[in-house]
Amino acid sequence: MRIIRNTTPFGDGFRMPAEYEPHEGCIMIFPERADSWQYGGYAARKAFVQVAEAIGESERVTVCAGAAQYDNARAMLPAHIRVVEMSGNDAWARDYAPTFVKNDTGVIRGIDWGFNAWGGLYDGLYFPWDKDNQMARKLCDLLEKDVYDRRDFILEGGSIHVDGEGTCMVTESCLLSRGRNPELSKQEIEEILRNYLNVSVILWLPWGIYNDETNGHVDNICAFTAPGEVVLAWTEDKEDTQYAMSKACLDYLEQAVDARGRRLRIHKLPLPKPVTVTKEECGGLDACGDQPARVPGERLAASYVNYYIANKSVVMPGFGDPADREAREILQKLFPDRKIVQIYTRDILIGGGNIHCITQQIPL
Repeated sequence: MRIIRNTTPFGDGFRMPAEYEPHEGCIMIFPERADSWQYGGYAARKAFVQVAEAIGESERVTVCAGAAQYDNARAMLPAHIRVVEMSGNDAWARDYAPTFVKNDTGVIRGIDWGFNAWGGLYDGLYFPWDKDNQMARKLCDLLEKDVYDRRDFILEGGSIHVDGEGTCMVTESCLLSRGRNPELSKQEIEEILRNYLNVSVILWLPWGIYNDETNGHVDNICAFTAPGEVVLAWTEDKEDTQYAMSKACLDYLEQAVDARGRRLRIHKLPLPKPVTVTKEECGGLDACGDQPARVPGERLAASYVNYYIANKSVVMPGFGDPADREAREILQKLFPDRKIVQIYTRDILIGGGNIHCITQQIPL
């Protein structure tokens, strides 16, 4: 593995492929953190295993597990899923596994962004995050991929979506938050994205999902389903705080043009009714520093947009809500050649994210 510091993916002819392009595999991290995963993480691990098994039907899955959980992970996961011991602070593969880029000859490289737990000492979610920040480089070494060093720039994989044809989608609430790169202007952030993702157009949605602790990652509010097409998390309830946030995103997207000059086709994906954490669930979480990890009644950032596109399937969350079926049917129409697998993910959501947050694709 070479650590590349003096060139960029754009300069070297590499681009970030869209998630719906072919994959070599997927990276996940086994959960164990006691202030993220209630009651020892047992229920969360079962949900993680279901996600890994669903993805593993059509691509190779690598699960990283800390030393304390390696044997459990190996026992719970089927033999065709690779398990490697690797230390980390939590289990959010999307946000600190490498962002992978490829060139026209099929060479794959990783990007090692800086990670500071979604806001560092300003409004980050835990401390320390040093082991998480080492994982991108370790994974590139494991996978024998060269890696671009961009640890000086704070960015999570869940805060970017690309269409594979020169368009990147982000949210202002996240990328312009004070806890990430406050010394950089919006234009300077755009320039880094252009050089490292090899995109020419960046779409800046104003918001993410209400109460999303990541400052509103784009992967929870909006995602590309094909070049020129997106799904947008939507509610018809005008009394819900989320309505104005989704409406602002819709207004922006309706006037946006992608890198190929296309107006976007926007498909509304309904949101479940607000999901709130219970007193019993809070009782199963360790404190985070001197603060409770969750408080009863706290609204969680539940969204069906937080799905993973595998080679032959789309693995999406379910919440035991009447909207589960409608969301599943919409995604089936948008991905007619892929099987839609819906997994009940409340036990992942309590940790702070969902299926897209716990996965990172390796392009083919």
